[in-house]
Amino acid sequence: MFRGVSEINLDDKGRLAIPTKYRAELAECCESQLVVTVGLDRCLLLYPLPEFEEIERKLVKLPSLDSQAKRLQRLLLGHATECELDGQGRFLIPEPLRRFASLQKKVAMVGQGNKFEIWDDETWSQARELWIEVERNNTEGLSPELESLSF
Repeated sequence: MFRGVSEINLDDKGRLAIPTKYRAELAECCESQLVVTVGLDRCLLLYPLPEFEEIERKLVKLPSLDSQAKRLQRLLLGHATECELDGQGRFLIPEPLRRFASLQKKVAMVGQGNKFEIWDDETWSQARELWIEVERNNTEGLSPELESLSF
């Protein structure tokens, strides 16, 4: 399970270091094989390879004439790039993906259970503040799925 936010710097070549506490887990669960792809919030999604392969199997089974399914396939599968951690726990984010997410030097890596989201640090901060404000002003209440949560 990946959780928490880590602020990390991209190096000059576009490599990002995985937080040390997750490197052994990734080496064990996926032999350091990862997949990075686009997220719908203009961030990147980083999956251990087996997790992404499960999503991929589901996506390719979607009806080919469903326009929403086709868009998701094009975005998630079309931009998916396999990568591998090097000996120092880094992986290269391809330039087109860095450009898509507007990644500069400072990056926020946000654990989401089975994956990480990778955000430009400033974009992450702005989005987080917006989400807090939206929830403060939410007059619709919680969805039935969320009502059962307590925190």
